[in-house]
Amino acid sequence: MALFLAAAPVDQPPLPAVPQSAEIQLKLERDGSLSVVEAVSVPEGVTMDRRVQLRVPAPHHRDRLFTIRDVVVEGSGNAQVGPDAFTVRLTSGTSIVRYTVDGAVAGNRVTWELAGGWSTDLKFIRASFASPRIPAAVDCLAGPPDSDFPCGAAQVDHAGLTRFSQQNLAAGDRMTATVELPGGTVPANAVLVPAKTLAGAFVLTAPVAWAWAAFGAFLLAAAAFAGFARRRDTGDPPKAGLLAGNGEFASPDGVLPGHAGVLLHGRAGPADLAATVLDLAVRNYVWVSEGTRLTRRNPPDEHLTAFERAVFDAVLPEDSVTLAELRQRHVEVPRAELTADLVGRGWLRRPGRLRRAGIRVACYGVFLTVLLALTAGYAQLGVILTLAGVAVSAGSALLPERRRAGTGVARRLRGVAAGLASARPKDLTKPQRELVFSRGLPYALALGELGPWVAAFDAVRHPPPIYWHDGDTTPDQAGSFAIQLTGALATTRRGHLRDLVREKQGQHTVSHSRAGTPGTAGAS
Repeated sequence: MALFLAAAPVDQPPLPAVPQSAEIQLKLERDGSLSVVEAVSVPEGVTMDRRVQLRVPAPHHRDRLFTIRDVVVEGSGNAQVGPDAFTVRLTSGTSIVRYTVDGAVAGNRVTWELAGGWSTDLKFIRASFASPRIPAAVDCLAGPPDSDFPCGAAQVDHAGLTRFSQQNLAAGDRMTATVELPGGTVPANAVLVPAKTLAGAFVLTAPVAWAWAAFGAFLLAAAAFAGFARRRDTGDPPKAGLLAGNGEFASPDGVLPGHAGVLLHGRAGPADLAATVLDLAVRNYVWVSEGTRLTRRNPPDEHLTAFERAVFDAVLPEDSVTLAELRQRHVEVPRAELTADLVGRGWLRRPGRLRRAGIRVACYGVFLTVLLALTAGYAQLGVILTLAGVAVSAGSALLPERRRAGTGVARRLRGVAAGLASARPKDLTKPQRELVFSRGLPYALALGELGPWVAAFDAVRHPPPIYWHDGDTTPDQAGSFAIQLTGALATTRRGHLRDLVREKQGQHTVSHSRAGTPGTAGAS
C-alpha cells in the first residue's frame, strides 16, 4: 500500500472544509525532489499572503538553501519565486498551489515548512507525506519560529502514510515537518552555504578545503626545493686550471678575484678588495713602486666592470697613494656594484627580491581577506594567500643566494684553489710561468692559497719576473706585497669602525652633558 501511495500522482488534495484553513499533500520523488500541493480556503473579502524564506540559518555559521520551481496556481491568486523568498498572494475562495522543492533532503531527513509566513491566522492545517519507503521517525514543530512546541498530531498511519495536523496557527507562526527515512531511500540534495555574517565568511567550504590542500602542497614543494637548493653544492669540486687549451690565461667563466668571497662564503672582505687591486696591477691599470706606492698606470676603460671601476676610484682617487696613506682612508668593498655584477652574470639572486615579493603577496592577501569577509565570503582564501606570502618571505632566507650557475662557478673556484695549492711551475714554459704566476696571484690571495702558490714559483731555479712591480722583484716579495696590501685595506675598515664607535660615544657624552646642564644651573 505504501509503494502504491508513493507511486500515485499528487493531483488533487482534499479541499478545506473550514474557511481560512489548508490541506497539504507532499510526495518525495525518487530523485530527492519534493512535490507539494496546497489547497487553501480564503474567506470572502480577505487576502492571504505568505512569504517562505528560501535561505534559512543552519548550524556552524551556515545557511541552508531551498529552491522552488514549477509553480502553478489554480484559483484566485498568484505566486512568485525570488532569490531569497517564495511569495504567495491568494484572494477569496479556494485556491490550489502546486510547486516542487529542491534541497529538502539532508542525509536521511526530509524537512519542509508546511505552513509559515502567512499574514493571517490559519484555523486548521492538515498535511500528508508520501515517500518510496515507510519513515523511521517523524517530528513536527508549530508556533513562533524559535519555539519548539510540537504540532497537534504527527504520526505514520496503518497504510504507511505520514500525517500531520495543527489547529489555530497564528499569523507569522510556522509549522515545520521533519521525516527520517531509512538510509539510501533517496539521494541527499541539501545545499549548505556560508552564512552572510563575519563568522560565516570564514567557514570551511569545499573550495576553501581545496585551497588549503594546494597551500600544503605548495609548502611541501617549497621545502623540497629549498632543501635541494642547499644540498646541490655537494661533491668533489671539478679539476680546474688557469690555462686554456691555447696556453693563454683564462679564469673559470670569466670570474674575477673579487667575486670569490661572495661566491664561496656569501660575503666580501679586505682580501677580496686587495685581490681586485692586485688584479688591476697585474692587468697594467696600476703600477707598484717603492714596494708600497700604488700609481695610476692606465685609465679605466671598457674592459673594466663597474665593480672594478669603483675599486679603482676608491683606492686611487688621485694619481698615487702609499699603503701608509691608504690605511688612513675609509675604503670598503663597493657592495652595490659587486652585487649588481654578480646578479647580472646570473650567479646570484637579486637581493631581497623574493622577500619583497612575499611581503606584497601577504599584503594582497590581507586586502582580499577583508574584501571577501565583507562581500562574497570565502575569506579563508585571503588568509591562505596571506600565509603563502609570509611563507615566501620567510622562506627566502632559507634559499642560498647563489643561483644554479653561481653554484657551478663556486665549485670550479674550489677546483682552482686545489690547483693553486698543488701548482707545478716546472711543467710550464718560462713565458707561461711569468703569465700564470702574476695572473694567478690575485686568485691565490682571494682563495686563501697565497702561501703555496708563491712558494712553488719562488722555488724554481729561474723565478718568473714581476712585470707590474718596479725593481728586481721575486715571487716571495710579490706575495709579501699582497699581504701588506690586504693588511692596509683591513686597517682602513678597523679604523672606520673605531671612528664610528668614537662618534657614537661622543654623541652619548654630549647628550648626557646637555641633560645635566639644567640641573646644575638650578642647583647653583
